[in-house]
Amino acid sequence: MNNFDTVIEIYLSNLHFGFFMTRAIRAVADLYTFKGLVLIPVLWWMWFEPGERCQWRREMVIATIASGLMALVVGRALTHLLPFRVRPVYSPELHLHFATGATKDALLTAWSSFPSDHAMLWMAIATGIFCVWRGIGVLALLYTTLVICVPRAYLGFHYPTDLLVGAAVGIAIAYVMTRDVVRARFATPLLRWMERYPAPSAMLAFVLCLELVTQFDELRELASGVLKNL
Repeated sequence: MNNFDTVIEIYLSNLHFGFFMTRAIRAVADLYTFKGLVLIPVLWWMWFEPGERCQWRREMVIATIASGLMALVVGRALTHLLPFRVRPVYSPELHLHFATGATKDALLTAWSSFPSDHAMLWMAIATGIFCVWRGIGVLALLYTTLVICVPRAYLGFHYPTDLLVGAAVGIAIAYVMTRDVVRARFATPLLRWMERYPAPSAMLAFVLCLELVTQFDELRELASGVLKNL
């Protein structure tokens, strides 16, 4: 662990707020309500907002969702390609005692902590919102930082560098995907298809957004169970 991570993790591991506050922080970190169910509805708001540049906003929504999907794929790829990094709360070598203790989670213990897929996904979504609406986008970025990322460092699920690198990659992906020259290649034809077939496109959009809110957790658990039994 580098000096930057060491100083912050030692500080966080010694920072205790009491039983109820700690449970509240754990709930914020665990529940989908405080992650995707806050940011994804903003994209729906952007989609249905009337006024000028409606076509452009809808293309940006498509590009933002595509950025989130790409962030998840890139995040999974990086955790497999880069050296495995044990999460702070599960690393006895650190001799740190986090507020919630080292409750074993089979899925978390098997996944490298670097980089953070939470930071990557939701920073990508927040960046897409920022590219359309600056004021609400700033709030989305702050929300992602303080409500989604910081609790995961406090609870020992990630090192600060896991979150910083994940956030940087997510922001970069969203920035590239929302550029006119890139967005026009996929968002414009997809929007035409959605306008031509509104019923199936709305159904698929709902399912896709639901999976983004849950970060495909159930599908990933299912796939993990199938692979273990092969």
